[in-house]
This record gives sequence, structure tokens and C-alpha cells, in this order.
Amino acid sequence: MQRNGCECVFASERDPFARKTYLANHKSVSSEIFNEDINTQDISKIPNFDILCGGFPCQPFSQAGYKEGFNDKNRGELFFKIANIVNEKQPSAVFLENVRYLLKHDNGRTFDVIRYTFYEMGYDLYYKVIKASDFNLPQHRPRLYMVAFKNGINTNPFEFPKSVPLTYTMSDVFDGNCNKTVGYTLRVGGRGSGIDDKRNWDSYIVDGKTRTIGITEGKKMMGLPNDFIFPVSQTQAMKQLGNSVAVNVVESIGRKIVQYLDDSNA
Repeated sequence: MQRNGCECVFASERDPFARKTYLANHKSVSSEIFNEDINTQDISKIPNFDILCGGFPCQPFSQAGYKEGFNDKNRGELFFKIANIVNEKQPSAVFLENVRYLLKHDNGRTFDVIRYTFYEMGYDLYYKVIKASDFNLPQHRPRLYMVAFKNGINTNPFEFPKSVPLTYTMSDVFDGNCNKTVGYTLRVGGRGSGIDDKRNWDSYIVDGKTRTIGITEGKKMMGLPNDFIFPVSQTQAMKQLGNSVAVNVVESIGRKIVQYLDDSNA
């Protein structure tokens, strides 16, 4: 979003290791505007803003999790915390990301609640499942992207960006001849399952030898810049990469959001 000309005025992250990485890479974000737990934040004290960007924990909705949805009291209900912030601060736009299974969770009823919540708050909601590989990043990583705009801010429908050809492959990631063009989705935990394990997601054959995804390869697969640093252990860094978003996708959608808002002010 900074590449799209935006400025961060408030951020929130509870994980202490993720906080350390965030601050190391985003020098413009001071500790004064970096909240430690959104559940304890006084919403009225959040600075006014135009776009809310974020996500709520995917585990309650993930096919790999217990699929408890909003019944997961610690994580599933965080969507409503976001909704409370939107309802009070009334930003022009909201930009959220989650796993694609959210669309099907509880036979679609969970997503119906999300849509109705935005409708009640006076927002038009658009959504689309997009893969990282749709925007020249060599991993599948299908994710549900949700964009909402305040009613009447622009009378034209919002359009997600068009995909681009995949020219960057896993061979580029490993700097060698890889057996896969598009890699597995980076995820949290389960490292070292082995090349022959049906659950394998981090091992590849490169130049005839088994190679495992590390921090360097993970950064490339996520679209993070070369100078992005992880001042934490490799275990924590890989966890953060698995929890991250595909930068190319988010930047492209973010650009469309900014353009849509600019058109509304023309």
C-alpha cells in the first residue's frame, strides 16, 4: 500500500516475533501507532483513515483446521472487531484477505453473515478468489480477497485487477532446474515432511537433488523485496512467511482500490 502512495496511520499485531519483523522493515511506523492487541484497543482513539487493510485469523475457516468459524471465541470473532472499527470510523474502503474456504464454511452461512454485516454498515462488498500464480508468483496460494466501499462513493462497479502471465517460476526461485513450475502453497508448520510425503509442501527436486524451501526462497515466492529482513529465528521467519500475503496480488488490488477512490473524488 505504501507503493500505491498510502501512509500507515495505525497498525496492530499481537505476536511479538511478527511485531519485531514489522518494525524492522517499516521504519515509518512508530511504536506510538503500533498497537499490541486489537481486542484491548479503544476504537475512538484510532486515527481517522481512508482504507482499512487486514485479515482475521484463517484457522477457524481453513479446510486444514477445525472449521469452527465464528464459534472459535479467540479467533473467529475477530471479524466482528474489524466490523466495529469500520462502523465507528467509517473509512471509504475496506480490504481483507482470508482462505478461500471461508466462502463455503457452514454451507455458505458464515460468508452470508459477513456480507450482511457490510450491508448493514452501508458498504458494497466485492470479493474474488485469486491465486498468487495469477500475479507472477510461483505458488498456488488461492486466497479470498474482499473489498468493500461505502455506499455511493463511486457509482461504477469495482473491478479486480486482471491476472498477468507467469514468467517467474520455481526454477528462478531456486536458481536451478526445478521439477515444478508453480510451487506448493507456503504454510505454517509441518516442515521437513519429505519429498515423497503426500503432504509435502516444502521439498522439491532441483538439478536432480532434493532442496527444501528456506527464508530466501520463501521471500521470492511471496514477492517480498530482497532487502526485507527477518530479525528472528528461521522457525519464526518461516511461520511468518506462511502467514503472509502474496505481495504482488495485494499491491495490484490495492492499486485498483486507490484508483477507484480517486475516480470517486474526480
